Amino acid sequence: MQVKDILELLRFVSKSDFTEVTIEGPEWKVSVRRGAGAPVVVSAPATPVPVSLPVPAMSATSVAPSPEPAKAASPEPPKKNTVYIRSPMVGTFYRAPAPEKPPYVQVGDIVQKGQVVCIIEAMKLFNEIQSEVSGKIVRILVENAQPVEYDQPLFEVEPIE
Repeated sequence: MQVKDILELLRFVSKSDFTEVTIEGPEWKVSVRRGAGAPVVVSAPATPVPVSLPVPAMSATSVAPSPEPAKAASPEPPKKNTVYIRSPMVGTFYRAPAPEKPPYVQVGDIVQKGQVVCIIEAMKLFNEIQSEVSGKIVRILVENAQPVEYDQPLFEVEPIE
């Protein structure tokens, strides 16, 4: 992302009704917040570039290299005959449809392809996550109500041929 692109983004936000905009690329992330004292944070993988932009109600606070992408690390690699059911989004993992209800699956359960195995709450929406394979649940890798990342392993499954 070039400085001219950042300037264009700042102009857009200052003329719009948006109070916050975040744009991410493969190796960078730009967050702009509008309001009194709200920071503008620009992250880039390359050498830090000082940015000083005269935009009302906005200020550039930092330009810094972005940290390594947050890839959820697997506790250990899956066994040769198992696969992972992974999180398709960032959110909060829930094993059951409601606190008083039993979990969708337990270790040792046989699941069918397309069967709901958990819920991930993202932005106040509850998304049912379905198994991509038929098989036996070998391990549950996430605790109930734990935040999860995109592509994070949730369940280890031994596929049924």
